Amino acid sequence: MIVSLLYKVARKLLSVPGVLLSRDSTKAAELLVLRHENAVLRRQIAGPVRYEPADRFWLAALSKLIPRRRWREIFPVTPGTLLAWHHRFIAAKWDYSARRTRTGRPPTRAALKKLILQLVRETTQWGHRRIQGELARLGHPIAASTVWEILHAAGIGPAPRRTGPTWREFLTNQAQGIIAADFFHLDTAVGRRLYALAFLEHRTRRLHITGVTAHPTREWAVQQARNLAADLGTRKEFLRFLLRDRDGKYGLSFDAVFEAEEMEILLSAPRAPGMNAHCERVIGSIRREVLDHVLIMNEAHARQVLAAYERHHNEHRPHRARNQLPPGADQQPIAVHALEGRRLLRTRVLGSVINEYRYAA
Repeated sequence: MIVSLLYKVARKLLSVPGVLLSRDSTKAAELLVLRHENAVLRRQIAGPVRYEPADRFWLAALSKLIPRRRWREIFPVTPGTLLAWHHRFIAAKWDYSARRTRTGRPPTRAALKKLILQLVRETTQWGHRRIQGELARLGHPIAASTVWEILHAAGIGPAPRRTGPTWREFLTNQAQGIIAADFFHLDTAVGRRLYALAFLEHRTRRLHITGVTAHPTREWAVQQARNLAADLGTRKEFLRFLLRDRDGKYGLSFDAVFEAEEMEILLSAPRAPGMNAHCERVIGSIRREVLDHVLIMNEAHARQVLAAYERHHNEHRPHRARNQLPPGADQQPIAVHALEGRRLLRTRVLGSVINEYRYAA
């Protein structure tokens, strides 16, 4: 109603000079149109021309002062465009959909949407479920589907999908007492291949990367097993099985270290990595989150990088199997309801390859 009234007043005021000095008013209107068009072009010189509501308002008002035969020479838009603007104006005037009372769940707060977009900008390899886990750590309970909708509305595509375990039956029933082992390799900047040995506790998802070497002999593997047995401490009481593949680098002495702790050795089938799915998955996470983004220089550098990721994995990284808790936590953080006035702290791990977020105390 107000816009329509202003439009009518503007048309009347612009028509007054046309009655007094028709020829001069036409030239003046043409100059006004050209000046306004130049202003629009200067405002959007880097992209396509877009007319804002104020631009349409003045062009429509000035159209009355210029003869129709000169519209093609002066106006940057056609009469059909002016009519289309008018049609949209009338349609918006009688559209009551935005005035209806909203029902259902309340909308997500703008501050929380901004926080979600900040997380995905700073850590591009995170998907919506990983972001949901980080928000749960910060005290913002939110559905994964809501995070997906916010990212989709912002034009942010999904992260690469990560497949879960396929050997479900045994792992589901016996996960409380399983620790899995697996070797993985990494290549240095000069092409030298290194090997690391990783252990994963299925119950807590705690990761142990015991060492890095260029020559993974059986003696070296036995020493890593002894180091792990010493680091486990009292947690050995909950472990009953060691799950590993049939790699020749393990040997009988390696198994004897765990059998001395009353653990049974479980061997996966040949060429069946899915039978050690949890360990394979955490190795995939190590590659995607760290090794694919860092040039390893030597063994010392590899140990430093893997140790930093191990600390992040055990102390901060949320896990879906643990209700978005890291291995070192036993309870969910206190829910945060007021974002205003809180300062978000970012801890950069490995030069911002990984980011950890906490609120300032």
